[in-house]
Amino acid sequence: MNVAKVIAGFCLVAVAGIAAEGWLTDYDAAVAKAKAEKKTILLDFTGSDWCGWCIKLDKEVFSQKAFKEYADKNLVPVVLDFPRKKEQSEEIKKQNRELQKKYKIRGYPTIILVNSEGKEIARTGYQRGGAEKYVEHLKTLIGEGKTE
Repeated sequence: MNVAKVIAGFCLVAVAGIAAEGWLTDYDAAVAKAKAEKKTILLDFTGSDWCGWCIKLDKEVFSQKAFKEYADKNLVPVVLDFPRKKEQSEEIKKQNRELQKKYKIRGYPTIILVNSEGKEIARTGYQRGGAEKYVEHLKTLIGEGKTE
């Protein structure tokens, strides 16, 4: 068995796990959910299978209990992935490119917090310190910029 194929398979399973754990991939569905639940949308522009800082952010923050608990109550997380090897539908690729252009994304990871109308509240990226510190960082960003 080819080791590279096995590793690639594990990477795909890990990436697929993001959406399975409450992360949406459909922006319009996220907006509808945010309006219904009165939550902030967290857009994660990522290169999940090649970007080292993206992988680090997912491992140290997004996959941790402290972030998941906060997100469940306060956020509608959306993964907008720009992978090099992972297969995506043309519809998702098109949506992600349009949102990349709309929000003027220049690097990965870029995390953008938006209200349920799609208006940007704040943007950030990887932050050292783990999930608890990142949650506090998000709370500060949302508290300072929320205009709903």
